[in-house]
Amino acid sequence: MNREKIRLGIIYGGKSSEHEVSLRTALSVIKAVDAAKYEVIPVFVSLEGKWIRGEALTGQLPETIAPLRLTDGSTDKAEASAGKSLAKSAVASPFTLSQDVDVIFPVIHGPNGEDGTIQGLLELANLPYVGTGVMASAVGMDKWMMKTVFAQVGLPQVNYIGLLRSQWEKERDTTMDRIEQELGYPCFVKPANMGSSVGISKAKNRAELAQALELAARFDRRLIVEEFVKARELEIGVLGNEELVTSVVGEVIASKEFYDYEAKYKGAGTELQIPAQVPEHVAEEIAQIAKKAFQALDASGLSRVDFFWNEENDKLYINEVNTMPGFTPHSMYPLLFQAAGISYPELIDRLVRLAIERHADKQRNAVEAEGLD
Repeated sequence: MNREKIRLGIIYGGKSSEHEVSLRTALSVIKAVDAAKYEVIPVFVSLEGKWIRGEALTGQLPETIAPLRLTDGSTDKAEASAGKSLAKSAVASPFTLSQDVDVIFPVIHGPNGEDGTIQGLLELANLPYVGTGVMASAVGMDKWMMKTVFAQVGLPQVNYIGLLRSQWEKERDTTMDRIEQELGYPCFVKPANMGSSVGISKAKNRAELAQALELAARFDRRLIVEEFVKARELEIGVLGNEELVTSVVGEVIASKEFYDYEAKYKGAGTELQIPAQVPEHVAEEIAQIAKKAFQALDASGLSRVDFFWNEENDKLYINEVNTMPGFTPHSMYPLLFQAAGISYPELIDRLVRLAIERHADKQRNAVEAEGLD
């Protein structure tokens, strides 16, 4: 093993509806890293929660998603063959990440990936990892908590109602009455803890509201209902730990009612305009609010911050912070920084350096009270 190279572990897959998205992200990262700098160690998490480590990649990188579906030998020969060299040495038994890698890039999206759970595991293993820490990941994943934090620091948001699934199931009419009185129609209903627009619906009447709440409740016990504002959807990338850099502003122009899962990952006619055609003062305000939101969560590494801009009254609303945004070369976050002059491979390099830097800073924290007065 060449110790001059950084051993970069890529954890991907996961037990969520965004499993396939994670596979695409992992493949993109693995193909983009400089083989002269990195020895890539793929670690696959199956939909059943099984962790499987593939052999180190030192130059011959996979060309399709198929090799990234590591097998422990329990699948048929055809599937195992698709895994090629990755599958040949895949390890399903326990392995020690802290002895195998120098830094981790976790690209599991959604629950059990960007909600602080895997970050907590990596903290316990005392490993540097790309992206935001436990607290910020958990708050950033839970839209209800995120909005609470944003309100505390005075960031502009649309009106919303947070409720529990049990409330909806026990008091359906009362819940819908409140939503109608406080938010009106149309409104958006979302599971609080889910990414990639999974489980989100736009309700235009009471019947659609009931259907939307039922759908959202399938994915989480905490739900969010937001008022509708006629606005353009703008996004910006943030990069850094304490010294932050923002990308250009981009715009999502969805051909459907809203930017849903199909639009994000299957095209569906959605257009990404980079840079967005907005006045300079709007772009500047977006950058300022994005940094403030990033700091309010105590985020680190990377985040994509999404906004609504009502062009008629020139009012901005922060929508959410995505602490592990889509990260293929065709995803919004890398494209925004590419337009700002930072290429995809360079972006990966910077994120790895930021992870190592943040980990080193954490090692300065005292762990014992000895000698302290």
